[in-house]
Amino acid sequence: MWRDLDPIGRSASSGGYFRQPFGSAERECHAWFLEQCAARGLEVESDGNGNTIGWWRTGEGQGVLTGSHLDSVLDGGAYDGPLGVVSSFAAIDLLRDRGFVPQRPLGVGAFVEEEGSRFGLACLGSRLMTGAISPAAAQELRDRDGVPLPDAMAASGLDPSLGPGRLLEGVGVFVELHVEQGRDLVDRGAAIGVASEIWPHGRYRFDFTGEANHAGTTRMEDRHDPMLTYAMTAMAANEQARASGERATFGRIEAVPNGTNAVPSRVTAWLDARCATDDSLEKLVTEIGRMGHDRAGRDGTGLSVTAESVSARVGFDPDLAGRLADGHDGGAWPIIPTQAGHDAGILSAAGIPTAMLFVRNPTGVSHSPAEAAETADCLAGVEALATSLERLAGEGATE
Repeated sequence: MWRDLDPIGRSASSGGYFRQPFGSAERECHAWFLEQCAARGLEVESDGNGNTIGWWRTGEGQGVLTGSHLDSVLDGGAYDGPLGVVSSFAAIDLLRDRGFVPQRPLGVGAFVEEEGSRFGLACLGSRLMTGAISPAAAQELRDRDGVPLPDAMAASGLDPSLGPGRLLEGVGVFVELHVEQGRDLVDRGAAIGVASEIWPHGRYRFDFTGEANHAGTTRMEDRHDPMLTYAMTAMAANEQARASGERATFGRIEAVPNGTNAVPSRVTAWLDARCATDDSLEKLVTEIGRMGHDRAGRDGTGLSVTAESVSARVGFDPDLAGRLADGHDGGAWPIIPTQAGHDAGILSAAGIPTAMLFVRNPTGVSHSPAEAAETADCLAGVEALATSLERLAGEGATE
């Protein structure tokens, strides 16, 4: 399965992946997903948002759902998302090899636009299916080329019908396996971990405005340069986050008119901020905004800040996490927090009991072509997921 997925959407120059939602590479991955479901006799269901689940229809009662996503960030790594999907199919294969017959239906899901790399809102597919974003708001989303979300879906062959549907009906628990996006498990010397929580995080648009002018003839003291205001704000954000042990990243900017020999009239920059608590996130972003406004006052420029998406802290079901973490050869798996957002967080916030398993990342690098995982750890992840699904869907499993 991994060999089949490996070349899809991979850049020949960087080795990174470009699997943006509803684009050709991501749709090819989706076709692969359907092939894997068919090969295992799974019953496929989809919604009008582009999410898909393949069900192993056995037993009765509330279903056990696993899976992840197949889209990537721009120039992303191979494991973020696809590892969870591949491992889900492999776990079902392993359970069948053991002769295990689930007492509850087992499903493998693939969620769309988890990264927010095209339409700017992370976990868009799971947000739509749970009602965390309204269909009206989603219809207004545009990609960088101005293409509306429904048009992009239709161009890829889908029939968009945005909003909550029936895809999650009958789902009693969700377990998402994911490559760890950090070094916690490396430092602990553990191949597998279980998530305790997701830090609150958000994306904020900073619009810096100034006055376009000639780069050569305009004296430095006569400029109203929004790029300077942006640069100083980015430095201040870095210092503020470092001082408090939090995260603040300006990872994307756009300049107008974007000319080498012109002082820009506008710079738009997007801040990604993550903190341990909801209050600390609000305080961090407020302080960065205050420092940006102060700098704008000195530079003769303007600044407006818009929250494009904010996700509150998600605490995963502690009883479920403990149940999955305990009783393994070598002792219990560690239970650790994550600073990255996931579809599991959206389903948990919607009231579905949810857990996450992490597979060790030897470098801790993610959202990069250098993202990695060792084969032995990936196989340990399959074993861990199969064991978890067996506990949740086996004889005597409780709701």
